[in-house]
Amino acid sequence: MKAALFLILVTLMWGTTFPLQKFVLADFSPFVFNAMRFWLAAFFSLFFTKRHVFKEGILLGLVLGAAYLTQTWGITLTTASKSGFLTSLYIVIVPFFAFLIEKEKVNGLQKLAFPIAVVGSYLLSGGIRGLNAGDLLNILCGVFFALHMILITRYSKKYDEMSLITIQFILAALINTIAGIGSDWTPSVMIMGSAVYMALFPALIAVVLQLKYQKKLGNNITVLIFVGEPVFSTIFAIAFLKESLSLMQSMGAGFMVVALTLAGLEIRRSRKKAYT
Repeated sequence: MKAALFLILVTLMWGTTFPLQKFVLADFSPFVFNAMRFWLAAFFSLFFTKRHVFKEGILLGLVLGAAYLTQTWGITLTTASKSGFLTSLYIVIVPFFAFLIEKEKVNGLQKLAFPIAVVGSYLLSGGIRGLNAGDLLNILCGVFFALHMILITRYSKKYDEMSLITIQFILAALINTIAGIGSDWTPSVMIMGSAVYMALFPALIAVVLQLKYQKKLGNNITVLIFVGEPVFSTIFAIAFLKESLSLMQSMGAGFMVVALTLAGLEIRRSRKKAYT
């Protein structure tokens, strides 16, 4: 359960990012903010990294950078609720990649948890209607996030987690830097402070924990744990942005918690099976 608890902590840290960005990025380029965040994460990681794995780190960085680029670009062309739901489709994309690349099958309670998580995400978004270019970019973002998860599992089995972080952060920063060319690069003190926080916690610490513990639980259980991210995001939005939930959204949050609970039960079932 230690691995599961640390991955829940990762989702909690990720859950702080949406309300924080919504609060500080009203008049600032999200591409520039992403670039600042990953440049800082790369810099901070140098204090803990003695060895760098270049080939795998570059691939991880390209995928991570593409995920944030398409998400940021997509959300400017569609609504936040649609963006959140379509990006979260990585929940059902992960099992496909997990089987294709890692030969990992959906087992036990996972078969019930995945559809519940998707329904929960749909309800939490408030429902969506129609598709546009921004929606397609967010679907592509979900594909990139799913691929990044699978690659993290694959490479963290071969290399020390600290050797995989700096290069991928540099690549993610470069991609967003290019996207932010022509934008204002003079952040306020609040934006700079937010970038430092997001570089240290939702980026550096979260990715290190993901690299360390995701391989112990597998891709499918991990992605079910990650459905807690929008739940935490909603809680923080209610607490700090004074947002409120409709009945449909409340039901969606409940579905997500059920999916998360099923993931926990599947971990316990797997452990008991391993000891018998």
